[in-house]
Amino acid sequence: MLLIHCPYCDEERPELEFRHAGEAHIDRPTDIKSISDDEFMQFFFLRENPKGVAYERWRHIHGCGRFFNAVRDTVSDKFVVTYEAGKPRPDGAALQTKSKEAVK
Repeated sequence: MLLIHCPYCDEERPELEFRHAGEAHIDRPTDIKSISDDEFMQFFFLRENPKGVAYERWRHIHGCGRFFNAVRDTVSDKFVVTYEAGKPRPDGAALQTKSKEAVK
């Protein structure tokens, strides 16, 4: 079982307490009525699915109930870092190196 660190509770908890909430740091349209159907389809349905470092939103559903962001290595399924929602996106290159070192 994976342990996930909640940045609000400041503790690691079992993965069963959390729910995945999709990709993090998505640029949402400011006026959704004015975009084309194709742009809407791309915004609403198409998401990145990288091999390696992925930026995701998670919710501590059976804890504090708050949403937070996580950087997870999709190859090893390890969480590299978690951070509060609204904080800037961490540097991907540094995290990729950190993730590879953790696997060794």
